[in-house]
Amino acid sequence: MPSITKTLGLITAGLAALTSALPAIPKLTDSQLNIHSLMRRQNALAAAAGLTDVDILEFALTLELLEAAFYREGFAKFPAADFTALGLSESQIKDLKNIGSTEEEHVILLQGAIAAAGVKPVQACTYNFAAVNSAAAMVATAAVLENVGLSAYLGAAQLVTDPGILTTAASILTVEARHQTFIRAASGVVAVPQAFDTPLSPKQVFSLAAPFITSCPEGSNLILTAFPTLTMGGDGKTVAAAGSEVKLQSSDTSATAGAKFCAFTTGGIPGGTAFTAFDAATGGCVVPQGLKGVVYVNLASAGPLTGKLTDDIIVAGPIVMQVS
Repeated sequence: MPSITKTLGLITAGLAALTSALPAIPKLTDSQLNIHSLMRRQNALAAAAGLTDVDILEFALTLELLEAAFYREGFAKFPAADFTALGLSESQIKDLKNIGSTEEEHVILLQGAIAAAGVKPVQACTYNFAAVNSAAAMVATAAVLENVGLSAYLGAAQLVTDPGILTTAASILTVEARHQTFIRAASGVVAVPQAFDTPLSPKQVFSLAAPFITSCPEGSNLILTAFPTLTMGGDGKTVAAAGSEVKLQSSDTSATAGAKFCAFTTGGIPGGTAFTAFDAATGGCVVPQGLKGVVYVNLASAGPLTGKLTDDIIVAGPIVMQVS
């Protein structure tokens, strides 16, 4: 009768032979490992932000409702002749109106997706577009809103865990990018100002949208709160050259008291953000060299060497700045 030790030895040898006969399991590349790591972090990031996938859809719907109302009210206020006077052709005016129509379709899609999840979609809020007092102001504001919408979807992508919801969001993101490019081209500025777009956190996006929102119906307020607003000093124009000094001021003076850095967030730079020292006495800071295109500017309490700007260190902002 064979001993247990001998039997185990035979089994072990047999398993070793079987293993060597099996095809080798392909090793994941560094890129695949990074993707795997990102997917594992998604749940943690969303949990830290207190957001579920449906919350993110509600957030997207809030932004789409605002955009749809913006175009609807704008075209009701300004006749086509006002846009012609800006130099837009008949076909460009038609395309601009079509952007408003696609925003309405985005609303319908998101409402359906949220309802399918068994949740009542948020309703349209009361908006204040009083500052948009001309066709020129409408086109300029549209360029900003479309860029913010693009950054919103891009920033929320890392928080979504459901592949179906991620695909839905991506299908809207690509159209928002087309909107932004068309408006820039029609406005006579560089259509593609930079090689990479910029993701923003939901709270940063809501902070940019909040000034347009007067009030929302019961049950339609998001769980997000806006950061204190930030504005440009001097002539108030949000256009600057790399290497120049800009003046920033906040509606909340206590916020600027805690600010140590100006944070310039844009696509294509390590970590996503470049930090420069903020002078609280003058409200000034220098725009970093090497930046161009659309840049989001916040005041921050810290300036990590990693270039990573997180909500917990933002004290005011953001504003949208065009850097040349």
